[in-house]
Amino acid sequence: MPKPLPIQFQATDLEALAAATGSIVVLADASQPASPGFRRLDRLTKGALARAAGSEAFGKLKPGEAMELAFPPGIAADAVQLVRLPKKADQTQARKAGATIGKAHGAGHTLILAEAHARAADIAFGLAMRAYDFDSHKTGEKTAPGAVTLMATNPEAVARAAAPMAAVAEGVFFTRDLVNEPANVLTTHDFAARLAAMQELGLDVEILEEEELMKLGMGALLGVGQGSESPSKVVVMQWHGGKKGEAPFALIGKGVVFDTGGISIKPAAGMEEMTMDMGGAGVVAGVMRTLALRKARANVVGLVGLVENMPDGRAQRPGDVVKSMKGDTIEVINTDAEGRLVLADVMWYAQERFKPTGMIDLATLTGAIIIALGHENTGVFSNNDELCNAFLAAAKAEGEGAWRMPMGDAYDAKLKSRIADMMNVGGRDGGAITAAQFLQRFVKPETPWCHLDIAGTALTKGETALAPKGATGWGVMALDRLIRDRFEK
Repeated sequence: MPKPLPIQFQATDLEALAAATGSIVVLADASQPASPGFRRLDRLTKGALARAAGSEAFGKLKPGEAMELAFPPGIAADAVQLVRLPKKADQTQARKAGATIGKAHGAGHTLILAEAHARAADIAFGLAMRAYDFDSHKTGEKTAPGAVTLMATNPEAVARAAAPMAAVAEGVFFTRDLVNEPANVLTTHDFAARLAAMQELGLDVEILEEEELMKLGMGALLGVGQGSESPSKVVVMQWHGGKKGEAPFALIGKGVVFDTGGISIKPAAGMEEMTMDMGGAGVVAGVMRTLALRKARANVVGLVGLVENMPDGRAQRPGDVVKSMKGDTIEVINTDAEGRLVLADVMWYAQERFKPTGMIDLATLTGAIIIALGHENTGVFSNNDELCNAFLAAAKAEGEGAWRMPMGDAYDAKLKSRIADMMNVGGRDGGAITAAQFLQRFVKPETPWCHLDIAGTALTKGETALAPKGATGWGVMALDRLIRDRFEK
């Protein structure tokens, strides 16, 4: 799997600039005095940097954007990337600057003159995040990315600040890889095996097979996968970094490795994107990897339900009634509303077994949330203001869009079934909300809970601030921040 680019942190050495090859990155802002590194490069290039920084084009750049000087005179480097970044830049601006550098980084060496900039670690993080490339299935000769060196006044301090961010980046990369994988590669077997391999990081990982799921009574989850050759599984990942015996916080992920819609089959156009319907499980896996890599001081359990929703002679039909682990019966009106059936059983199992202090589920659950919020924000639903507000604050701090959506009894009433305890859908209007209302029926009253509908944010057709087009890894940063702020301080 691709890992974030390794970045070497070194003390600033201005005498090395003339002989440096590849690309040199220098930070500047027209309204502030030039740094020593800027002045040194400007002298070497006979005033080229000052002319560029004083140009109208540079003045129109937003913080984090850049212009490039190709083959400047007086130095060996092929290019100087002049990044506009104020000395008092905020986290978002610094990460954007890093992403700008990462997007331009190629096979050659990149030398970043961060000097005394207070946000040097964030620049490194943004670079690592944006330099991601999923090319596992491309044939032909591949060019490895070049090395990256970041020069700073205090490189040891920058390296210490960057270390936990590197763990987050690796968790995001793990999530992106899972979401980008085609379904003929990422079967339920392969997904479970990749999670089991994280035992080497210190996670306790269990794989519950179909026979055990039957004994537990997970009829809702098993009904979704019964038309597939790939067996349904539940994977449990535990990180014991907090006080011994203290109840964990629970993360639950929908892991539909491919979703045809089942008998209620989807239109052919765009169905290839349903390889990302395991995005919720991918985020949970990425968060658990991050927690293990940075040795988080918290107890967290991640559970994912892995299934494939296929049409087959054995597949469940519209009109079928299944029984959940909780004991409630569900009339399946639409087999394409399958994710909530998977989550219902896994959420109930998590509460019964672990008695968590709180629970957040993630799922690419509804197209309705994309209609409501586009691809900019995840829909957040909750039964607990404190947990919800804490998550929204964490998402805002990490620059991941999230917006709280309403819930209420009027929406809940739309799930009433004539022949069972409930239907699995409540109609087209308010579809994302009725899906959340369905899930709330499987949340115990004493459990603080949030549901995150990531259908619009898990995968995008265009690039985002920190990711190329495709899988974004949305949620890993926000959930890691939530755990740090809520349990580790």
